[in-house]
This record gives sequence, structure tokens and C-alpha cells, in this order.
Amino acid sequence: MDSDRIKGKAEEVTGRAKRQVGEWTGNEKTQAEGAAQEVKGKIQNTWGKTKDAVRDAVKDSKENVRKDDDDMDTDRKDREVA
Repeated sequence: MDSDRIKGKAEEVTGRAKRQVGEWTGNEKTQAEGAAQEVKGKIQNTWGKTKDAVRDAVKDSKENVRKDDDDMDTDRKDREVA
């Protein structure tokens, strides 16, 4: 899990709490700051998810290349024996 996902989720939860406190107290400034912080956290979390997805795709493609190379080596050995 990417660190941006963890930081983003923490930022999102903190922003949600701050926004809620602003609603309870009637403080529009705190409410707006909390909402902005919540959005910032969601964006950061999404960025972390994107990085994780790219990292996983690269890892999968490297594994597929290795598997294809192993299959080609096996095919070559089979032809040499025949």
C-alpha cells in the first residue's frame, strides 16, 4: 500500500471531523476548512491508489515476460532433444 493512500485517508478523516465540528458549532470557516481538507485527502488517497495500480501492472507484466522467457527456453530444449 502506497504511503499516499495512508496519508490521504488520515487527511480525509481529519477533514471530515473538522467539517463536522464546524457544522455543530456553526463556524462556517472551520466547516469550509474541513471540507477542503477532506477533498485534499480524497485526492491524495486516489493518487496513492493510482500509483499502486501502476506498480502492480508493471510487476505483473514483468512476471509475464519471465514466464514467456521460461516457456521459450522449454520449447528450445524440447526441439534440441527431438
